[in-house]
Amino acid sequence: MDRQEQIELLAERYRSPRYRKPNPQADVIMPGGNPGCGDVVTIYLTVADDGKSIADVTFEGEGCTISQAAADLLIEAVREEGWSLDDVLSADYHVMEELLGSETVQLRPRCATLALGTLKAAVTKFKRDRLREEAGLAAVEAENAQYGIVTGEAAHDAAQHRTPH
Repeated sequence: MDRQEQIELLAERYRSPRYRKPNPQADVIMPGGNPGCGDVVTIYLTVADDGKSIADVTFEGEGCTISQAAADLLIEAVREEGWSLDDVLSADYHVMEELLGSETVQLRPRCATLALGTLKAAVTKFKRDRLREEAGLAAVEAENAQYGIVTGEAAHDAAQHRTPH
């Protein structure tokens, strides 16, 4: 694809994204952004019952043409190619070079990779939450809250701010 075709593709996907829609029932809703330039993307990730495959993924966002078109093109690739959670975690910026062109990624790397980084964060959160659930930590945390028990970082912070009796 030549440079002009790439520009036209990005502009078309910015104006008419195919996968831009919220999904409040998603397993993970992960916001991401580039504070320096104002790009924002929220990924809505739904994982299949097997816990390894992506059942659905969409996005919402605001920002430049590159960040928003990149999100739409990435999600299209994930959906059409049937990526697994592990596929997402192993993907790197080369995926975005394939989707957007290397010149676009080199000129605006934060914009071009925002959606990928946010999708990776969503997958990581899903996997971490699944491990916590399997380990029974949710029950422990609920019981701790019920009895006012503070553990981990919160306990350390409380100890640091405690005044001597």
